[in-house]
Amino acid sequence: MEISTIVAMIAALSGIALGWITRTSAFKKDVEQEAGSGAALRTDVEYIKRGVDDIRADVRQQGQRTDALAERVTRIEESSKQYHKRLDRFEENRRGDL
Repeated sequence: MEISTIVAMIAALSGIALGWITRTSAFKKDVEQEAGSGAALRTDVEYIKRGVDDIRADVRQQGQRTDALAERVTRIEESSKQYHKRLDRFEENRRGDL
């Protein structure tokens, strides 16, 4: 065999080997990049879930505060009504004394 034929065969085989190695390396990099993107996405979703849970807790606390405030307002209204009744009786008694 001629030397040029042997060199051509070696060049062809080395080209195939280098192509295969490059393709495998690129595939591994793509897999690593997708895995990293998936992990980042999961982390972001977990962060959002924690935020939503915090918002729910805040809304629940706000509802409890509103309920307590409504109860206090009701008590004040009742107390005010009783005070006005006493005041009306006082004025009636005072008019009767005059």
